[in-house]
Amino acid sequence: MEAIILAGGLGTRLRPVVPDLPKPLAPIRGRPFLEYLLDYWEAQGITRFILSVGYKHNAIRECLGTKYKSADVTYTVEPEPLGTGGGLLLSVEKLESNGPFLALNGDTFFAVDRNSLLKHHLESRADMTLSLVEVSEHNRFGEIRQDKEGWITSIETSPGNSKKPLVNGGVYIIARDLLNIYKDKASTKFSLEGELLPELFKNKKRVAGFLSKTTFIDIGSPQDYNRAAKVLSRHCGTL
Repeated sequence: MEAIILAGGLGTRLRPVVPDLPKPLAPIRGRPFLEYLLDYWEAQGITRFILSVGYKHNAIRECLGTKYKSADVTYTVEPEPLGTGGGLLLSVEKLESNGPFLALNGDTFFAVDRNSLLKHHLESRADMTLSLVEVSEHNRFGEIRQDKEGWITSIETSPGNSKKPLVNGGVYIIARDLLNIYKDKASTKFSLEGELLPELFKNKKRVAGFLSKTTFIDIGSPQDYNRAAKVLSRHCGTL
């Protein structure tokens, strides 16, 4: 299975603590954060990674090269910042398989079981499946809203009534042909969560949710980055 990692962001919020590196290379316990992602997903059966890169992309290339353990690594370089949606569409063009693929946020570690996620995606006959995580309070993440059948209908920034809202954990399974109609946006800056997903909801695409109660950390802010070493330490013995 192939995976696209969205690693092209500028990481401006993290600059105060990681001023000289692209966010995916932020050091955690002496190792780049991106290595934790590749270690986990390579062990989950990913055989090829496509990294969507932009800001300081040469540093990421030098760190990872074209092979990571048993997995091949290739890159799509954004000519200018394209956002997560633009970076995803640019990278889709490099997929070699016609089957579903994995998409990952390059600043999020979410220990989802790939086989369970894929099984849920296929059995649901979904166009896209989002891995969901329960958080203890409303924060910067948008809250997932679902209909009675469990299909995701929106991602809301305003707090709902849930004491432990579900949010998008940044791990997706996507049907290969789902994004064909958006090819003309491959060189356009736009957001996966803020623009592409609402377009899919509007067009009544089957977007499923898969709840996973496992390790989750988003290093996008200094506060969460400073927690990352403790959170990831439970995986250090196996990665």
